[in-house]
Amino acid sequence: MGERTIRLGDIAHARSGDKGSSATLGVFAYTETGYRFLSEHLTEAVMAAYFRPMGCDSVERYEVPKLQTLNFVLNEILTGGGSRSLRIDAQGKAIGQIALEMTLEISDEILTRYVPAKGPIE
Repeated sequence: MGERTIRLGDIAHARSGDKGSSATLGVFAYTETGYRFLSEHLTEAVMAAYFRPMGCDSVERYEVPKLQTLNFVLNEILTGGGSRSLRIDAQGKAIGQIALEMTLEISDEILTRYVPAKGPIE
């Protein structure tokens, strides 16, 4: 069995919003094993690299295991915040949807343990 590339949105959903000139991003795993996978693979460095083209310089990560959630703070991504930023998404509401398009490598062997009950990804 090999490895497969999946979207973050295949194993989690997300919610985001503004906190001044930074944004918060909650990534909620569909399953407990999915949360464990994301805890190992969705690091601050991975998230910072993904959002670097949008001007994010640093990322902080907080784990919320009882909710199977990783919460990220994307520092200075909103360049001034909702009332000052010239970005189209000045309040960071689209950041969650953008994050769900991130690709992750996962082995075929364990993939079915990380996806919701609707079945494995084709």
